[in-house]
Amino acid sequence: MTTPSGHSLPANSVAESRGGEFGCTLMDLRKLMELRSTDALAQINVRYGGVLNICSRLKTSPVEGLSGNPADLEKRRLVFGQNLIPPKKPKTFLELVWEALQDVTLIILEIAAIISLVLSFYRPPGGDNELCGQAVSNPEESEEGETGWIEGAAILASVIIVVLVTAFNDWSKEKQFRGLQSRIEQEQKFSIIRNGQLIQLPVAEIVVGDIAQIKYGDLLPADGILIQGNDLKIDESSLTGESDHVKKTLEKDPMLLSGTHVMEGSGRMVVTAVGVNSQTGIIFTLLGASEEEEEEKKKKAKTQDGVALEIQPLNSQEGADNEEKEKKVTKVPKKEKSVLQGKLTRLAVQIGKAGLIMSAITVVILIVYFVVDNFVIQRRPWLPECTPVYIQYFVKFFIIGVTVLVVAVPEGLPLAVTISLAYSVKKMMKDNNLVRHLDACETMGNATAICSDKTGTLTMNRMTVVQAYFGDTHYRQIPSPDVFQPRVLDLLVNGISINSAYTSKILPPEKEGGLPRQVGNKTECALLGFVTDLKQDYQAVRHEVPEEKLYKVYTFNSVRKSMSTVIEKPGGGFRMFSKGASEIILRKCNRILDKEGKAVPFKSVDRDTIVHTVIEPMACEGLRTICIAYRDFDDAEPIWENENEILTELTCIAVVGIEDPVRPEVPDAIVKCKRAGITVRMVTGDNVNTARAIATKCGILTPGDDFLCLEGKEFNRLIRDEKGEVEQEKLDKIWPKLRVLARSSPTDKHTLVKGIIDSTVGEQRQVVAVTGDGTNDGPALKKADVGFAMGIAGTDVAKEASDIILTDDNFTSIVKAVMWGRNVYDSISKFLQFQLTVNVVAVIVAFTGACITQDSPLKAVQMLWVNLIMDTFASLALATEPPTDSLLKRRPYGRNKPLISRTMMKNILGHAVYQLTVVFLLVFVGERLFDIDSGRKAPLHSPPSQHYTIVFNTFVLMQLFNEINSRKIHGERNVFAGIYRNIIFCSVVLGTFVAQVFIVEFGGKPFSCTKLSLTQWLWCLFIGIGELLWGQVISAIPTQSLKFLKEAGHGTIKDDLTHDGEGMDEIDFAEMELRRGQILWFRGLNRIQTQIEVINTFQTGATFKGVIKRQTMGPSSSYAAVAPGKPSPTTSAAVSSPPMGNQSGQSVP
Repeated sequence: MTTPSGHSLPANSVAESRGGEFGCTLMDLRKLMELRSTDALAQINVRYGGVLNICSRLKTSPVEGLSGNPADLEKRRLVFGQNLIPPKKPKTFLELVWEALQDVTLIILEIAAIISLVLSFYRPPGGDNELCGQAVSNPEESEEGETGWIEGAAILASVIIVVLVTAFNDWSKEKQFRGLQSRIEQEQKFSIIRNGQLIQLPVAEIVVGDIAQIKYGDLLPADGILIQGNDLKIDESSLTGESDHVKKTLEKDPMLLSGTHVMEGSGRMVVTAVGVNSQTGIIFTLLGASEEEEEEKKKKAKTQDGVALEIQPLNSQEGADNEEKEKKVTKVPKKEKSVLQGKLTRLAVQIGKAGLIMSAITVVILIVYFVVDNFVIQRRPWLPECTPVYIQYFVKFFIIGVTVLVVAVPEGLPLAVTISLAYSVKKMMKDNNLVRHLDACETMGNATAICSDKTGTLTMNRMTVVQAYFGDTHYRQIPSPDVFQPRVLDLLVNGISINSAYTSKILPPEKEGGLPRQVGNKTECALLGFVTDLKQDYQAVRHEVPEEKLYKVYTFNSVRKSMSTVIEKPGGGFRMFSKGASEIILRKCNRILDKEGKAVPFKSVDRDTIVHTVIEPMACEGLRTICIAYRDFDDAEPIWENENEILTELTCIAVVGIEDPVRPEVPDAIVKCKRAGITVRMVTGDNVNTARAIATKCGILTPGDDFLCLEGKEFNRLIRDEKGEVEQEKLDKIWPKLRVLARSSPTDKHTLVKGIIDSTVGEQRQVVAVTGDGTNDGPALKKADVGFAMGIAGTDVAKEASDIILTDDNFTSIVKAVMWGRNVYDSISKFLQFQLTVNVVAVIVAFTGACITQDSPLKAVQMLWVNLIMDTFASLALATEPPTDSLLKRRPYGRNKPLISRTMMKNILGHAVYQLTVVFLLVFVGERLFDIDSGRKAPLHSPPSQHYTIVFNTFVLMQLFNEINSRKIHGERNVFAGIYRNIIFCSVVLGTFVAQVFIVEFGGKPFSCTKLSLTQWLWCLFIGIGELLWGQVISAIPTQSLKFLKEAGHGTIKDDLTHDGEGMDEIDFAEMELRRGQILWFRGLNRIQTQIEVINTFQTGATFKGVIKRQTMGPSSSYAAVAPGKPSPTTSAAVSSPPMGNQSGQSVP
């Protein structure tokens, strides 16, 4: 088609200039995408006249793509929708307040406070009767009696403050999570062809009619129809539950669905459905069908014992973390995900139980003492008019009991963990660690082993060809093009240019004098660079043989370790170019080109010679060796599916050595890891000699060490029995010394990681971190305690299986993660040391005081203030300590190390002794020391005494100075070291002190306080500062000499270990314990039934309402929870399934 002036227009602008509506509606495309394989093909061919016709109806060009005209894109968004699945509304502040109010101890306090309030307003007749016991004694105090309501009101007020603080924390945490999520979201881009140019477009901007370039490792962001494909295989298990990879071809099955993974091959597709209209979007619409239903399901889920299936979206874009949270619906032993959460939960439960028992005993003793004293010793009769007075006493006792409980239960723990993690996550962003699962951050601090990839993590992933072997000669530098025979040069250039992904290219440098930019696969870029160095133009070859002309492509995968492309020869017949790992390709060669460029026979003897004289020397210099070969098929066309017969009898053209320099900062980082007690192992697909050379350059291997470097085959031979099954005992003999695993498959990596994690040899169990970038690294990343995916080189599949994304692909960032992780662990320990000291003292004081004086020296409101200091403020102050390098100078804690070490236990008990001595001295002889009236055994509603105000004030000031002591937990002397670096700590301590002055001086009746003189204040301060001096005394006592001290908060003991099967259920203590607000994405719960129903819906095209109706019928003990946090187009499968079939074991039709 030409314009009036005779110039021809590109196809896309032609299509768009026609204007008008599109040739098919949204519903047409939706119905089309619900069909599968043959049905879909028939519909495409019969109704639409082929895929190309669909492209023209959608006004797009299969080669050039859309023009990118903003008006056209906007129109497409209006007609076909945006590529977003709308997020669920965040919880409002009031909802969070309501959640915080659900806390049991707070509810008990509220009830007690309300009863106290009601009773204080009730003036019973005869209430002042002498017979009713010591109510109030003088007229002055009877006025005070009128203010009896203040205590109840003050308790309610302090409950409100605690609730608001908790809700605000949850709210800010949720806001932070959404920020993190949107950041991950913006990072995901996809290759789209617009105006003939391949561009990286944010997933949300993809529209119907776009032409997308898909390749190995992609997670499809929208539904589409294949236009051209090479050896394309898709993992659709996330939608259908079938674990086998589905082969996609134009002839058999061209339908591509959002949320599925490209496991092999490459191709181009036209986008036909986005956002809520894509298959994943439809599932979300079905599953989030109605909010009420979801709530009902949540309730049901709690009552049934089926393990909820959860899908936690990686983020809206990268879809549901579907396999990570796979839950088997059988009762399986539960394995905790996070080491710290496990220990904390155990500790919190133990403390909670102890607190409950203490508070119960307190209440019982108070009531019994009161009853015995009044009715037995003083022989008073129980008068009906005195009943309300007695009830007031009982309520007061009850409040004291509850107060003991409130102080005993460390509700600040979840808060401290959350603050510490959230703070670290924010800071880790700056250190190029994008944390996807909060607990990964702290688990990293316990890491004892790191299994790292070589390419891109330890090396720069900037590859260049530096040596070559062809025509019987080994060139140590790149030769000039004149050395080559024209035929050899032609074969070499074509063999590289045609037989590599057309998405791999070399672009001019961004800055003058910089290095050329490598786009796509780095190994292929190195080979293309070699072509350029030989003064040849690979782009010209590609124009001559465009991608459409490629006859057959065998793409690279971890099994083949090679790639081959077949083209038709102009004079008939076919030519196949192959490239891959040199020892593998050479085994398949039976001829080689000599100096003259003639193919001469190549025997196994010659092969061994090349291996010894060329490949091994290259590998020992740390070069990756690639062999380039070809084969002609001049007779009849072979059967291309018989891969083994096709990939033989090759003719070797050349062997090249590719250098990938070690990142300059890596050797230093590995030295730090070794000092920190972390073993670094390198797991790579490269040749063992290359791997050994790089490992030596990095410092993973040091001369004179006793270590193992194994190849995958040898490794498997050593660890498997006759049946080919892995034996843990055999593996236990190997992994401690293993440093390099070369030529390894993804399965080997997974086996190694699983073996190290499950191993019980050695004094402590291992915590393993793994790095990965390829689709095939998914299983190992999931199995690891912490999985790191590469932000730049990583595929979507790897990112989705990971816990932390390294935005700069650099090994040093892992070391930073270790430092932050240890810092989180230490922050929690500091907080625990502080909190437990307060708990022990407050509980003992309240308990003994109540038993001896019938009244707690610390009143309920005062206790709540102490609780607020030690929970909220202390967790803020101690959880935000910045990390120091000294954290990397000690060994990792490991899984079994108790949370509270003996040094910490020494500090806790030592400070408790000091504080208890002071408090009891003040309570029992304080009035004589300060020459004031005693506050002991004061009658009900009596005004606050100076005596008990001093006790309260001293107690709080001791906590304040002990907070400074708690900054160090390893017995260091200088507790002030680095205190100025932590602004939050300084401001919290000062703020608390100022607040305390206000409470004492102006708190009055609600806080049971009265004003103190300057002398009294100075004495209180002096006793408080004594904490710092006492801290020095305690640290002078060697911990070893205190044999009686026990540790607390252990991890899993060896005997508790169940040798878990592969699909063992992972329970995340972070999720259980820090429930509120921490898990942002909403968890709608749904049954497995739905999964089958939904799939049937696609396949039969049933109506949604029908499905929803069926969904609500019939009980089922298994649920699938779906969480569109802010799920968006690529949110992979709404309903996750285990690798084999679907959850319920039925096969899906």
